[in-house]
Amino acid sequence: MNADKSSDSITGLRWNKSSYSGGEGGECVEVAVGSGAVHVRDSKDRQGPQFSFGRAEWAAFLRFAVDG
Repeated sequence: MNADKSSDSITGLRWNKSSYSGGEGGECVEVAVGSGAVHVRDSKDRQGPQFSFGRAEWAAFLRFAVDG
């Protein structure tokens, strides 16, 4: 999986969008790893709400997603 990367000059976060996120669907999210949390936002609404997760919570979510 390749990722498109963009920087947010306000927060200093480096956002990554999965290459699986196409321009046609509504499933596009971006993820940024900060010093104490992982942040998630809608790539089409970058100024909209963001979710933040602790690293342990994010790891648990990824395990759940991989296990199906």
